[in-house]
Amino acid sequence: MVSMAAPRKYPDELRERAIRMAVDARRDPTGRAGAIKRIAGQLGINPETLRGWVTQAEVDAGDRPGTTTEDAARLAQLETENRELRRANEILRRASAFFAAELDRPHR
Repeated sequence: MVSMAAPRKYPDELRERAIRMAVDARRDPTGRAGAIKRIAGQLGINPETLRGWVTQAEVDAGDRPGTTTEDAARLAQLETENRELRRANEILRRASAFFAAELDRPHR
């Protein structure tokens, strides 16, 4: 079963542009203070949304500790696979117990 991600509120192009602008502004000591709030206002984005994007971009670039987008996707994939394997193992365990009980029953 494939789950569909929720549609994105902002286009990828806007997201990438906003991240670039915010990262560049934060590198400049004179424009660093309030950079995210200012850029978010200019682009019509919620400042906390932009802050999250920038934080994740910094993690993905290795500039900040945390779980990268790639690692998070891989972890989600492994968790799904693990759930499926546990379910399959439970089915096999029950089937094995059922057939073992059938073999133990006296037959006429």
